[in-house]
Formats: sequence, structure tokens, C-alpha cells
Amino acid sequence: MNAFERFRNTRIPLAHGVGAIPAVGFGTLIPDRIVAKQAIKVALEVGFRHLDGAEVYRNEDVVGDAMREAFEAGTVNREELFVTTKLWNNNHRPDRVKAAFEASLRRLQLDYLDCYLIHTPFAFPPGDEQHPRNEQDEPIYDAGVTLVETWRAMERLVDEGRCRAIGLSDITLPKLKEIVAVARIKPAVVQVECHPYLPEWELLDFCRQHGIVLLAFAPLGHGMEPRITDDPVIKAIAQRVEKTPAQVALAWAVQRGTALLTTSTNPTHIRENFDISLLPEDAMQEMQNRITTSIRLNAVVETGVPGFVPRRG
Repeated sequence: MNAFERFRNTRIPLAHGVGAIPAVGFGTLIPDRIVAKQAIKVALEVGFRHLDGAEVYRNEDVVGDAMREAFEAGTVNREELFVTTKLWNNNHRPDRVKAAFEASLRRLQLDYLDCYLIHTPFAFPPGDEQHPRNEQDEPIYDAGVTLVETWRAMERLVDEGRCRAIGLSDITLPKLKEIVAVARIKPAVVQVECHPYLPEWELLDFCRQHGIVLLAFAPLGHGMEPRITDDPVIKAIAQRVEKTPAQVALAWAVQRGTALLTTSTNPTHIRENFDISLLPEDAMQEMQNRITTSIRLNAVVETGVPGFVPRRG
């Protein structure tokens, strides 16, 4: 395997879990079920070895079907694949965590999960409604459970052996510190919005200190304005290294020590997003020092309601 292949196949060892997480991952938030299945199969054929899903995406069964077909075709085997999914907000009560985990495993058609994340630190009332709202169309929260109590239930999943690592998603640094301070099993992975316009240096430093992998979602800004791939600094680097702006932004993420998730339904873009290579050190410095735009695109850390997930009852 040459240096180019090694870079895009980078795996980051889990200090607080089993194995290593592929740095370049594929997110499965694709509403159209037929399109989602095809995109996942293409991603696996291209070389992606980390699939990221969630209970709230309502397509874990599609992810499971795509994986099963890829296993049967010999595209990949289970041991090569790192699979993550997430506990949704209405299942934070400790007595609901194991049942939610097992339901995800059934839908994914797996015997074990590589990583299970608490999707957001915000608890919604227990029940079947995933997005409870009041008369003012505001989220309804559950004051009857703490994040620490939910975390204790997550730890028990690891004890039972079918969950190899646990972590948190859409969390702020102060809230992460609270969990790390009391956790018996430390978070292995923290998934947050992170890109050149939201580099999260302080959070990344804390994660490095505590052996936690920072997993970046929306590493290309989810195509929202201002568009990261239109940034003049990134475009100039892309021209210089003969890569696309998207490939530059993704390489920057891996090179600074984070893992990432990209999502696309376009086979050409799926291949492009995997086809990354090392950037020169001066390009890394340029991106750190010369990119001045600073913006958070998803307000989930403030509300527990992911901005990119279509809201349904």
C-alpha cells in the first residue's frame, strides 16, 4: 500500500474502545430509501469502511440491507467494517437504552456494534414520538433523567459485550468535560459539526488529551452558505495541489487528526470524497491562519434538534 492509499485508509485507534475507527467515513442520512441503499453500496465499493447511522434517520434497516448485500457480494466483510449508530433523545431513560440499542442491532442485521453514540445531550420525554413539540412548536424536554444516568446505561452495554465503544454527539466542550469527569468508561468518540469554518481547536485539544477521537460531521459544510468549497484560500490550495476544494477540506480534517463523515448520493462525488491525499504542511498552515470565516451551521448543540435531519413525529 503506497502513501496515498495509506492516508485515505487511515484508522485511528480507540483508546477507550475496541479496534480503530476509519478516519474517512460515510454518513447515511439520505431520506430516499432506494437512493440511500445504492449510495451506501457504492461507498463500500469505493473503499469506505465506516458507516454512520442513527435511529432518528429511520433507515437503519436500509443500511442493514446494503451491508448484507455487500457482505454476500464479497465487497467487504464484517470485520473490516466499522459501524456507528445513535441513541435518540426519546430513549435517554436508562430503562429504554438497552431496548433501543437492540432494536438498532436488529434493523442493522448485526450481532455487535462498533460504536454507539448518544445522539444529543438533550432528553425528550420517553415514548414513540421522536420530535415532541409544545403549542409554540418548541421541543419538549424530559427533566426526569440526566445525561450521566444515560451514560451509565451506555456503559452497561459495553459490559455486556455487544457494543465495542460508546461516545457522544452534538455536545459542547463543557458538557463533555462533565461526562469525562465521572465516566467509568470514557467516551471513545465525540461526533460534532467541524469544518474549516468551525475548526473546534479547543475541543480537539481536549479530545487529544483524553484519548477521544473527534469525528467531524458536515466537514464540507453540508453544502450550505457560505460554501466552504468556494473559500478562496481552499480554492487556491486545490489548484496548487491539483485536487478539488472538497478533497482539500477533507484531507485537512484527516491530517489534523480527526475522523470525518461525508454523505453524497452522486457516485462521482462519493469517489471524489474518498480520493484524498496528504497536503503540504504550508497548505495546512494557510488553512489554519488565513481562513477567517467562522460559522456554526447546525444549532443542534443548543436545542437537541439536528438541523439537517427532517423532523417527523
